[in-house]
Amino acid sequence: MNVVIFGKGFGTPRQFSLSGLRAVLGIAAVLGIVVSVGFGGGYWYSAKTGSGVSTNELADLASELQQQRDNIAEIRQGNEDTLDAIAIRTAQLSARVIRLDALGRRLTEMADIKDGEFDFDTDPAMGGPEEPMSAGSNVAVPEVVDAMQSLGNQLDNREAQLNVLESVLMNQNLKERVYPQGRPVGAGWISSYFGRRTDPFTGKPANHTGVDFAGKKGAEIVAVADGVVVWSGDRYGYGIMVEINHGSGYSTRYAHNSKNLVSVGDEVKKGQVVALMGETGRATGPNLHFEVLQNGSRVNPVKFIRESSK
Repeated sequence: MNVVIFGKGFGTPRQFSLSGLRAVLGIAAVLGIVVSVGFGGGYWYSAKTGSGVSTNELADLASELQQQRDNIAEIRQGNEDTLDAIAIRTAQLSARVIRLDALGRRLTEMADIKDGEFDFDTDPAMGGPEEPMSAGSNVAVPEVVDAMQSLGNQLDNREAQLNVLESVLMNQNLKERVYPQGRPVGAGWISSYFGRRTDPFTGKPANHTGVDFAGKKGAEIVAVADGVVVWSGDRYGYGIMVEINHGSGYSTRYAHNSKNLVSVGDEVKKGQVVALMGETGRATGPNLHFEVLQNGSRVNPVKFIRESSK
């Protein structure tokens, strides 16, 4: 194969003889150069005019896409944290509702409210017409959080009110327990009232400072209110006696006992047995001499005995 090259620089045409391997390699080299130039030019032309997007713009788009992905991940994490917070808050509110229900039941029992007036085992009855919401007004998570916060504030308010009510009821109950009320004996009858009477020993008019209950020797004598024992032993005219201080200016005395069952300093509860009936001291037979003192002065016990039946 002969190749002839013409050119001004060569003067006369030059002729090269290509044959065999040299011909194949020459042709391959020429084709390689042509293909490389074609691909390079095509890529350059496409980058500049074909798609209209440069390499720098592609890099910016990729960076913006990554930033959006990061924002989406941050929003997703925030939503998960919000849902976790809502779940925890819901559990806390549920626990408080359970405690308030238990407190409500106890207050109902303490206040002796009729059955059915307050029922803490069922949802409260509600009513009223529904006002339709505007279209597209879906409740968002922040609104749910705000609503739960409002519910929490309402629960705080209800809890405070119930605690005040419990305190009031407990104070009322305490006052009732330290206020002398009721009969100091389970069985027996009033054999002598408070005030002027004929003295059973002298037959002369005398002032009786208490109420006498006649009964059987050894009958139980009970405290008519909570208090602290301030006397337990013999006392002139009273025989074996128990005196209990109930506070608020009230004290009670239980005299002519055969035996005392409490000692000075003991705390006693209303209805607790404090002594056994006897006839010690100035007595004509087994009986209990019962006195009520208010601010140190002896008053008619009948009033306090009768109040227990109201």
